[in-house]
Amino acid sequence: MSKQGWLSGPLAQLTLVRVREFMREPEAVFWAVFFPILLTVGLGFAFRDRPDPILKIAATPGIAAALKSEAGLDVRELPEDQARLALRNGDIALAVVGDAGNVVFYYDDTNTEGRTARAIADRAIQRAAGRTDPVAVADRVTREPGSRYVDFLVPGLIGIGIMSNAVWGLGFSIVDSRRRKLIKRMVATPMSRVQYLGSYLVWRLILLPVEVIIPLAFGGLAFGVPVRGSWIALALVCLIGSLCFSAIGILVGSRARTIEAVSGIMNLAIMPQWIVSGVFFSSQRFPDIAQPVIKALPLTALIDALRAIQLRGAGLADVGVELAILGGWLVVAFVAGLKLFRWR
Repeated sequence: MSKQGWLSGPLAQLTLVRVREFMREPEAVFWAVFFPILLTVGLGFAFRDRPDPILKIAATPGIAAALKSEAGLDVRELPEDQARLALRNGDIALAVVGDAGNVVFYYDDTNTEGRTARAIADRAIQRAAGRTDPVAVADRVTREPGSRYVDFLVPGLIGIGIMSNAVWGLGFSIVDSRRRKLIKRMVATPMSRVQYLGSYLVWRLILLPVEVIIPLAFGGLAFGVPVRGSWIALALVCLIGSLCFSAIGILVGSRARTIEAVSGIMNLAIMPQWIVSGVFFSSQRFPDIAQPVIKALPLTALIDALRAIQLRGAGLADVGVELAILGGWLVVAFVAGLKLFRWR
């Protein structure tokens, strides 16, 4: 087929339709291009590396002097009842009651600041009582790119950007076309089901560089987030991830007839992955019994592969398991979507 004949073919024309639909929707451009940047800015500054805060505590007069020498504590000298009231009101992280011979710590053990303040206060009290450390230690604080929260965050945002734009973009578009009877009219044209659904996959590949390069470039320029692995490996992982979630988007939109129905299905498909797949915090925080299921999720596989390549310099061989998971979801979802897809 000649170049002109290919450009006039069903797949090319349908892909052009996808492009025009996207460019005519400012909301779609915002969510695909600018929203990941806003998330990176907000969370990057909120969780940026900074010195530990000065912890506010209260202590009774008999023990306050020993604590005031500790640089990490802001000590208020109060009677016991007022110190415990300040703790109950949330004004302080720790209340220290007693004297040099008998000390009681009041704090919430589920509060990180409370546990930290307790450890610092205990150290100060013990040293004031004459304790000497048998081993000399020294602190050498380092904040290398790759170990910060923003470094952990950027691959996660790229992963949810690929997933959300693919699933929501394809699912909504297919169901909206079905709802408006546009698909029904296309049945009469010389176009196959594979060409119609394939146009969505081609469109996703056109949009993919924008979804990936913009947050990567912004993270590198604004926060110094590194890319230690191969750009080719990173691109291949993003490509397979985009195709995988595009196939899931096709499957999600294959049967639904209303926007309300497809919205519920899409939320069911992607919201649990937002929570458990390690976007904003490590998936290892969930119980061990849940880890096999979490590792089998496509978003977990995509984010783990992105972090391995971007932050640890891993190669494709090192993320073979993750690529196999994404490939499995791609094949199963696309075949199921083709079989379940209905024109009306």
